[in-house]
Amino acid sequence: MQRITIFGREGCGFCKRAKELCEMQGLNYVYVDIHQEGISKADLEKTVGKPVLTVPQVFHGKDHIGGFTELNAFVKQQLAA
Repeated sequence: MQRITIFGREGCGFCKRAKELCEMQGLNYVYVDIHQEGISKADLEKTVGKPVLTVPQVFHGKDHIGGFTELNAFVKQQLAA
């Protein structure tokens, strides 16, 4: 499985849950705090390729998965395969 990249921010409950899910499943992931890294909403939208209303925004390799709910479903699907 390719690396998971989570774009999030401090104080975001779903960002924390996304990190915890990756840790519990032993997945290779990196967490990017958009505020610490100076990533603007416009920057994130350019990366995602569509308007972004919430974080986390999660990628598998270069493929956009979505938010926490989509990550959770993706992980379950990968484990079932």
